[in-house]
Amino acid sequence: MAYLKFDDSKLGKFVHPDELPEIQAMVTAADKELRDGTGAGSDFRDWLNLPENYDKDEFKRIQKAADKIKSDSKVLVVIGIGGSYLGAKMAVDFLNGTFYNSEPDDKRRGVKVVFAGNSLSAPYIHDLLNYIGDDDFSINIISKSGTTTEPAIAFRIFKEKLIKKYGEEEANKRIYATTDAHRGALKQEADANGYETFVIPDGVGGRYSVLTPVGLLPIAATGADISQLMKGALDSSKEYTNPDVNKNDAYRYAALRNILYRKGYTTELLENYEPNMRMFSEWWKQLMGESEGKDQKGIYPSSANFTTDLHSLGQYIQEGLRDLIETVVKLDKPDYDIDIPKEESNLDGLKYLQNDTVNEVNTKAYEGVVLAHTDGGVPVMTVHIPDQSEYSLGYLIYFFEVAVAISGYLNGINPFNQPGVEAYKNNMYALLGKPGYEELTKKLDEELKDENNN
Repeated sequence: MAYLKFDDSKLGKFVHPDELPEIQAMVTAADKELRDGTGAGSDFRDWLNLPENYDKDEFKRIQKAADKIKSDSKVLVVIGIGGSYLGAKMAVDFLNGTFYNSEPDDKRRGVKVVFAGNSLSAPYIHDLLNYIGDDDFSINIISKSGTTTEPAIAFRIFKEKLIKKYGEEEANKRIYATTDAHRGALKQEADANGYETFVIPDGVGGRYSVLTPVGLLPIAATGADISQLMKGALDSSKEYTNPDVNKNDAYRYAALRNILYRKGYTTELLENYEPNMRMFSEWWKQLMGESEGKDQKGIYPSSANFTTDLHSLGQYIQEGLRDLIETVVKLDKPDYDIDIPKEESNLDGLKYLQNDTVNEVNTKAYEGVVLAHTDGGVPVMTVHIPDQSEYSLGYLIYFFEVAVAISGYLNGINPFNQPGVEAYKNNMYALLGKPGYEELTKKLDEELKDENNN
């Protein structure tokens, strides 16, 4: 029996019984493309066997570096964007309490972890500098090249603060660079200054990188057990190998979402019922969006956090345009539960719940929402996770990684590249006057003048 439970029982009115058997041949072909490396983007499949083939010596260095950070720092500033940010942030939130960074030092199992370089907001950087204040801190800069604008600017700013506080020699001991093994501006700077370095593997794209040093060092710095994280991913990688959609829930999920997509369901909402799983949805959106959104094809990935968003999005989901798929990640057993207090007056009308717990009500809300939305014409699938442990997170990460790879091949695209991401960067570089973009600068200047004249 699979560790995660995938429930597609509510799809009866949306997917005909013959449709899964009919798509099986395509799933088998997609599996062969993925496993044999015959599909597009095969050079970026190293994540597939990563839970078993990761560098064990480097893994020990990560654990040792995390211990050092916990011993000499109160704060770890993690600098990165995209896959160099979302995976780590998702895992830190998933594995810790909602107010983890606000807990007293003697109550937290690790350091405070904060993130920079994921935007170009000056107020955010200002506020983060103030938040750190005079606390001891270290930096984990994550960048393959070292020249991506957002993290490069943030690194200059926080490195300057580090040097002012400790001096250059001591500051260099507090900088951990996760970057390319051999080349790039950050690798060059790290070698010159003696930063401890960890490797972003060449065959693992950013959105698949959370189980590499990109995610592992920040996660370990919070005191989380990254060995169990990798164990969960390893067991998941063994679970989801059979191409038969009746025996492989990750492939079944990929097949069903493609069947629905071909019927006009073009937006997928990933939903959860726990506030500290919001960032899991953000990680999932990059994984799905960058993997599938190309060649004018792909399901648009969106998200909602229930029950909160039922009071803002619920009306649209229930009765709006019928192009939505809902996929729920449901936590079956939270770390804590709370009894609903008894009151004699019953002014709030909650007497009928006085023998229930908050989680029991939350679960009934989930069940009621599924029934209502299914009746309203929205296909709903659920991935049940037993708890919010490191093991469960590793299992869940791999489930979605292998699912989107199969889903991409089913849709006839390369699930491992992201050519469209460079378009905005090139325009930004040109408008900022970066050397080498002179021709594009002239073109953009002319376009902007034309717009202003109109």
